[in-house]
Amino acid sequence: MWGNVGYFKYFLYICTRFQNKVVKMGTFVGNIEARLDEKGRIFVPAAYRKILAETGSKFMVMRRDTDNECLMFYPEQVWNEKVEQMRQTLDEWDPEDQLILMQFMADAEYMELDAQGRILLQKKNLETIGAQQDVLFVGMLNRFALWTPDTFASKRLSQTELAARLRAKMTKSHTNHAIIAQ
Repeated sequence: MWGNVGYFKYFLYICTRFQNKVVKMGTFVGNIEARLDEKGRIFVPAAYRKILAETGSKFMVMRRDTDNECLMFYPEQVWNEKVEQMRQTLDEWDPEDQLILMQFMADAEYMELDAQGRILLQKKNLETIGAQQDVLFVGMLNRFALWTPDTFASKRLSQTELAARLRAKMTKSHTNHAIIAQ
């Protein structure tokens, strides 16, 4: 129907859109239970693997979260954006900034899915979050986290508290945007 020229034009259109970063990454959502095998491997949920494939991410970067007892997984593109933000914010010649940057980067690790869609987690990383066998993948928009089910359950807000905090944050954000727009 399209002929060779039509397919070629479509291919160029897609490439151009991707290079101009108009293509939006899918959103990691939900919480998905999983189980580690005896070697510390775990299947990344199919929905998450699909998003990674759509972005063309060849790898992810994993690091322990700075505030919570979980492991954070960043697709390649998201990690690169975070590193660029740090590069622009932190002064590499300032000793305090240098220490912050060094520690943040030292705790990071490249991860690659194997042919079956699994990742291998080092024992030290599993011990850091207290993972034995059962874990929970939790979507966080452009990244996802790996928790133990008990730890995640202990951190969850009640529905009433979640609603109140969302309302306060979103109202504040909406007010700030309205002020900026004026």
